[in-house]
Amino acid sequence: MLFFDTNSYLTHRELNKEIYKLNKQKQFLEKEIEKDKKNLQILNTTEGKEKLGRELYYLKREHEEIFIIEYDTIN
Repeated sequence: MLFFDTNSYLTHRELNKEIYKLNKQKQFLEKEIEKDKKNLQILNTTEGKEKLGRELYYLKREHEEIFIIEYDTIN
């Protein structure tokens, strides 16, 4: 005999699916946090700041030239 009440099998199944999705999201976010921590450690060094400035803002040192090469996608 099978009874359907508030603690039915279907409810448990849906809740287990939700728990699984939330655990997957938690793992993903924990990995992202670790990546961000590593990036922060790199950016707190002078070399990291210099690299960021050169790559994003095209900053340069004194007496230095920068050449920006753009690739043509039309052949």
